[in-house]
Amino acid sequence: MAAFSDLNLNPDLLATIGELGFASMTPVQEQAIPVLLAGRDLLAQSKTGSGKTAAFAIPIVETVRPERYVQALILCPTRELCEQVAREIRKLGRRLPGFQVLLLTGGQPGRPQAEQLQRGVHVVVGTPGRVLDHLDRGRLSLADIRTLVLDEADRMLDMGFEDEMTAIMNEAPGTRQTALFSATFPPNLGQIIKRYLNEPTRIEIVSKEEEKPAITQIVYDSSEDQKAANLLRVLHEFNPQSAIVFCNLKTTVAELATTLAKHGVAAGALHGDLEQEDRNKVMAMFRNESYRVLVATDVAARGLDVDNLELVVNYDLSLHAEDYVHRIGRTGRAGKTGTAVTLATSRERARLAEFATQEPVAAGVELRELPKVFGAQDMPYVSLEAKMATIFVSGGRKDKVRPGDILGALTGETAGLKATDIGKIELFDRHAYVGISKGRAEQVVEKLKSGRIKGKMFLIRLVR
Repeated sequence: MAAFSDLNLNPDLLATIGELGFASMTPVQEQAIPVLLAGRDLLAQSKTGSGKTAAFAIPIVETVRPERYVQALILCPTRELCEQVAREIRKLGRRLPGFQVLLLTGGQPGRPQAEQLQRGVHVVVGTPGRVLDHLDRGRLSLADIRTLVLDEADRMLDMGFEDEMTAIMNEAPGTRQTALFSATFPPNLGQIIKRYLNEPTRIEIVSKEEEKPAITQIVYDSSEDQKAANLLRVLHEFNPQSAIVFCNLKTTVAELATTLAKHGVAAGALHGDLEQEDRNKVMAMFRNESYRVLVATDVAARGLDVDNLELVVNYDLSLHAEDYVHRIGRTGRAGKTGTAVTLATSRERARLAEFATQEPVAAGVELRELPKVFGAQDMPYVSLEAKMATIFVSGGRKDKVRPGDILGALTGETAGLKATDIGKIELFDRHAYVGISKGRAEQVVEKLKSGRIKGKMFLIRLVR
C-alpha cells in the first residue's frame, strides 16, 4: 500500500495526515488523489467506508488558495454526511491560516449561513436543496469554483435531487474540475456523467475477499405486534455497548425510542423532523456513549461517523437492497467484527434472503430462534444503561474555545476529573457537548458553575 509521502504534498498537510493516523492510502485514495491533484475529472465507484472522503478532501486542501472565496463545493445527500465531510476537511486543513469551511444544510436558519458567505469561505459542503436556495437568492456565487464534488451521487438521485444537482452544475463554470463518487451507476446518473464530466478518469474499487466486512447476519421471525418485545430480547442477548436500530418511518422511530427508554434502555431518536441543534445533540450523546442505542430512519444510514458500532438491528426491513447494505455496513468496519439482526415477518423473509446476497455483505443470513431469556414476560425491563452522561457548555469555536480548553477545565483544580472520566468533546460554533462519567456528571456541573474556561464564564448544564 502506497504512503502519503509518495504524493509530494505540502509538508504541513503531510504532517497533519500523520497526526490524524492515516498510515497509508486506501485503494480509492491511491487511485483518486493523483488524478484530482492533476486537475482531471474523476468518476469513482466506491462503497461507503472506503476512505473516499479523504480521497477528494486532501487534493482540495492541497490546492486551496489563501484568498477567501468559494473554491470548492461538495454536494452530499444528507446533513449527517455533510457534517462528516466538513469535519474531515477542517481537520485536514487545520494548519492553513484562516481556512474556512461552511456547512450549507437545512434544519438551521439560512441568514447566519448567508452572513458567513458574505464574509468569505474557501470550501462549501452542502445538501443540494439548501445550496440551490442560496444560489437562487444571490447569496452564493460559484463563478470562481475550481472543484465540484458529487458525493454519493446515486443516493442524491434516489432522494429526488436530480433537478437541484443539474441546476447547481449549470451555475458552475465549465472550466471546473468535477469528481463524482457513487456506489452504483443508475441510468439517470449516466446522463449526468455524459453531460457534466469532461473525459473523466474512471476508477472502480472492488472489495477483496479479505476486505469484506466481518458481519454476522441473523434473522429472527417476528410478527409486527411482537417486534418491540423481541427487540428487547435481542438487546438483552447481545448487550451491545452501542447499537443502531433502523425503522422505515419517523413515527416508529419516536415511539420505539420512548418504549425502549421506559424499559431500561438508554436510547435516542434520529429522524428527519428534528431541528439541526437537536440532531447534533442526539449524535453527540450517541458518540460519547450517553446513549447506547440509536433508533433511526435511513437518514442515518449514510455518512454516520460512529466508532466501534457493535450491533445493527433492522426493526423494519428496508425496501431496497442498497439501503440494507448501507445499514448493516455501519458495523464490522476497519477490520472489526459486527452483528446485523433483522426482525422479519413471514412476508419479509424472501426479500431479506435476496438482500443478504449483495456485495460486500454476501455471506447469507442465519435463521435463529429468539432468545427465551424472559420466560412469559411480554415487555421486560432490560438494564442497558449508559456509562456516560453529557454536559452542555455554552462556548464553541466562534468563542475561541478549543477542546483542549474544556479538557483543561475538567481536569483542573475546580472539577478535578481524571482523563478516564472524560469522553468525546464535540465542538460547534457556539456550544459544545462533553461526555462525562455518569457518576461524576452532576458534581462536575455544580463545580464548573463557579469556574472558568479560558478565563470566561459559560453556562454549564447536564443534558437530559
